[in-house]
Amino acid sequence: MKNIYSNIFSFNKKTLSKSILSLKRQNVVALPTETVYGLAGNAYSRKSVNKIYKLKKRPKFNPLIIHYFNSKAAENDVIFNKNFFKLYKKFCPGPITFVLKKRKKSKIKSSVAAGLNTVAIRFPSHRVVRAILKRVNFPLAMPSANLSMSISPVNALDVADEFKKNIKLIINGGKSKIGIESTVIDLTANPKILRPGIIGPEVINRVLKISITKKNVKIKSPGMLKKHYSPGIPMLLNQKTFNKKHAFITLGNKYKDEKNCFNLSKKSDLKEAASNLYKTFRKIKKQGFKKIYVTKIPNLGPGIAINDRLKRASN
Repeated sequence: MKNIYSNIFSFNKKTLSKSILSLKRQNVVALPTETVYGLAGNAYSRKSVNKIYKLKKRPKFNPLIIHYFNSKAAENDVIFNKNFFKLYKKFCPGPITFVLKKRKKSKIKSSVAAGLNTVAIRFPSHRVVRAILKRVNFPLAMPSANLSMSISPVNALDVADEFKKNIKLIINGGKSKIGIESTVIDLTANPKILRPGIIGPEVINRVLKISITKKNVKIKSPGMLKKHYSPGIPMLLNQKTFNKKHAFITLGNKYKDEKNCFNLSKKSDLKEAASNLYKTFRKIKKQGFKKIYVTKIPNLGPGIAINDRLKRASN
């Protein structure tokens, strides 16, 4: 990845210190995570949180995910329960977000939670953000580092392309390994998946020993807006044929490699397909296609999350 921007920095001791200082001064820093890149700010600072909403042009009714180093760091802000501890032990740190009841004495600003009495929290595994979380005395509010409803970024250059010089400090931690946002599960009552991710319902069912499904509820976490993750191009899903003037997103080896074909995974590997989805959206947009056709994606495992993103991107 060629760095043409002066605001992208490699991760080292110097930029670690610079990031921490900037966050303590209530600024916003773009950081890598294992899912996608995020815009990080002090979750206990109203000023930092407002900066995030303003930069993203994000509606205030859409809450933010708060990132912690571990469960001990979050115990004064949220109320844990047995289902949380079961999932935390199995998947954390990692790509899963928990919606829990907020403690009355929590320092989390109401704007982070969009005025709700619940809050979405996560424990990321990427070494860069963990190094920062370990060294600060506040959690990080950190939505994806893109304008609201647009494509999530999977590398530092995506962030710089989106925000130009409006973000002063972008830490380059390489390509996000997973490439789509975390699974979000509401644990405030009977568990509900609010946003599918790489950790699917079948795996969560086995851990909790109960059957859970994705249900439509009011907005309690990011990723629940009807229109989201969009490249801003009309998109037709579950297509068997396509117009050669338009882009065609494929999977597997059924279709020939042509200039307008964009294969998410020649091996039909759904994890690989998920990690390539947003990169493919950006490539198609940069090449100036006016319409996107998408082949049918199996609705199982990571395919559930891919189809969720495709559906929201096509609205």
